[in-house]
Amino acid sequence: MTLQGWFLILLFVGILLALTKPIGMWMFALYEGRRTPLHVVLGPVERGFYALAGIDPKEEQGWRRYALHMLLFNVALMLFTYAVLRLQAVLPLNPQGLGAVSEHLSFNTAISFTANTNWQSYGGESTMSNLSQMLGLTIHNFLSAATGIALAFALFRGFARRETKTIGNFWADVTRITLYLLLPLCVALALFYIASGVPQTLAGVVDVQTLEGARQSILLGPVASQEAIKMLGTNGGGFFNANSAHPFENPTALTNFVQMLSIFLLGIGLTWTFGRAVGNTRQGWAILAAMLILFLAGVSVTYAAEAAGNPVLHQLGVGGGNMEGKEARFGIAASALFSVVTTAASCGAVNAMHDSFTALGGMIPLFNMQLGEVVVGGVGAGIYGFLLFAILAVFVAGLMVGRTPEYVGKKIESREVKLAVLAIAVLPLVILGLTALSSVLQQGLAGPLNKGPHGFSEILYAFTSAVANNGSAFAGLTANTPYYNGLLGVAMWVGRFFIIVPMLAIAGSLAAKKYTPESAGSFPTTGALWVGLLVGIILILGGLTFLPSLALGPIADHLAMIRGQLF
Repeated sequence: MTLQGWFLILLFVGILLALTKPIGMWMFALYEGRRTPLHVVLGPVERGFYALAGIDPKEEQGWRRYALHMLLFNVALMLFTYAVLRLQAVLPLNPQGLGAVSEHLSFNTAISFTANTNWQSYGGESTMSNLSQMLGLTIHNFLSAATGIALAFALFRGFARRETKTIGNFWADVTRITLYLLLPLCVALALFYIASGVPQTLAGVVDVQTLEGARQSILLGPVASQEAIKMLGTNGGGFFNANSAHPFENPTALTNFVQMLSIFLLGIGLTWTFGRAVGNTRQGWAILAAMLILFLAGVSVTYAAEAAGNPVLHQLGVGGGNMEGKEARFGIAASALFSVVTTAASCGAVNAMHDSFTALGGMIPLFNMQLGEVVVGGVGAGIYGFLLFAILAVFVAGLMVGRTPEYVGKKIESREVKLAVLAIAVLPLVILGLTALSSVLQQGLAGPLNKGPHGFSEILYAFTSAVANNGSAFAGLTANTPYYNGLLGVAMWVGRFFIIVPMLAIAGSLAAKKYTPESAGSFPTTGALWVGLLVGIILILGGLTFLPSLALGPIADHLAMIRGQLF
């Protein structure tokens, strides 16, 4: 480890903290439906959408109607993307003449981008046409991210409102978030990427002469526009197979740093938005503090493990840290930081291959996802997932002080606790169930590249990434098969929407409650004790649930490495 590496990590955290309130204030204006400076230009566009769709943005919806409209919207988007991929060969903007995407891969990809997972069982530049990338995938990057933030807004209203049956209007939320937040930021980011050397063109291939005199075909496309929303919306699906290790997606150390900031930007801003929505910004800062403690702990372990390297190679006279699978331009510190950022959020973009990390270095990205990706998390999904843990934490605190638990003025009763447990239980049930199945079936065992505990880790990582809607991979699993495309597709859908519906039910239940003022007997939910309780609850639930599987995978892999055995 180096001082330069730690400076990079601390600089990253410092800039994030500086941006938390400004971006949170902007999103709070959208949460309330207030005018912004962009309404002068985009207001007519917003009203035009409502007129064409026959929507009254002022019409409020109960949680059931909000959930139904959200589900129908996402099902329609998924079917549309499936059709685009299957008809790719006959659609325009296909300069390479790529054929139709197979049935099982189209199924997997359509669900993947709908669920904000962006798992890719394919190489983007050799499988998807420009039209498929733009119309089938990039559109999802915007709308799945907007859906996540809209759902967070709905839960915020559940905590903030009193004795009402409504939690907002899904169509108004998604429209405003897309128009006034995602689009303007992505235009600015895309222009920055273009200026930094990222391609943005409808051309498919450019033939060039190399220094050796040979001819080489370089694949191009509308990369910058996809790169901007890929990071900002915590999507992660790369235009190229190498993702953010590809110089056309991530050409410089500066773009690498900006991409990491983009992944966390909206997630950390939503913590301030939540605090402002419930009338106490200290609530938001407490949540952010818990997130950052978990994040910094993960970065420290990953950076230490990768900087230490492989002791087996050290015995052979190969010193230094572990550079296998890492982009030489960025080095160990930037790669370790990127890996924790992308898995703490539900992004899944990578600038290094996690399969090549040391056992403990690869365990932290895996464990980040197994915690439910609430360490900042995906846009919207991170904060509403974290609030589910907060409900459980305040319930435990209520048991300790011997009174009905309360959180930000709302009594937390059996209905909310049961729904929170139901939502949180989805991840371990599906992850561990499908991992166990794939570890014994022939179709599942045909996928891993490695044997032993590392091969098991590849299977475990795939289903963890799918259910947690992350999308990154250990890169050692052959996943483009009917078996894995099918099961991973189901896992991604369940991991997204089987959590959302109970969460919206909690929002509806809380919105109908009276406000309960804080009293002398209330458990404080803004101080160090509360932050520690939140961190403890998340780690204990994650540890108890996933420690046995981690022991079979990365922990066993690490112990074997110490004894000189590699997989």
